[in-house]
Amino acid sequence: MRIRRLGLFHRCQRGVTLVELVIALAITGAITSGITMTIFQTLDYNARSNARMVAVKQVENAIHHVNRDVQMAQVVEITDPDPDGDHFPLTLTWVEWDNTVNEVIYDVAGGELTRSYSEDHGVPQDSVVARYVVKDAADTYCDFDEVEWIFTLGITATVSGYPEDISEMREIRTTPRTS
Repeated sequence: MRIRRLGLFHRCQRGVTLVELVIALAITGAITSGITMTIFQTLDYNARSNARMVAVKQVENAIHHVNRDVQMAQVVEITDPDPDGDHFPLTLTWVEWDNTVNEVIYDVAGGELTRSYSEDHGVPQDSVVARYVVKDAADTYCDFDEVEWIFTLGITATVSGYPEDISEMREIRTTPRTS
């Protein structure tokens, strides 16, 4: 008993034709390019997301430190050598219950917001509060309204090195301690 072939192939036909090969390559190329585009978009999204989180964290660090020190301060001095500038360096001074004099100086230089802290005019302890800080009076600034007794801090962090620069800007207003 012989099983009849379905008639899909002739006896002398072997292999694939050039048309079938081109169609198979086109389908494979379309699938490969779709997968490649998806991978690159995912990597790009992750890079942007990471850059955004770095910028947000740097701004939050700056706000946390400056806000805490401003709320403790009894004296707020902005000693900007350039009157149209960013109003840094910022000097905050307060006296503790045991008459310890605390002084904190914030400054922006080289893309970093630095904090210099000293007790009773001793040796200052310097630390970097935030990185990637934009030193431009329109983006990073501080101001103190002595009439309303309100301190304003605006800070911008920009992380570069990705397809585009990622920036985060925040502004806070807080009230220093009264004498």
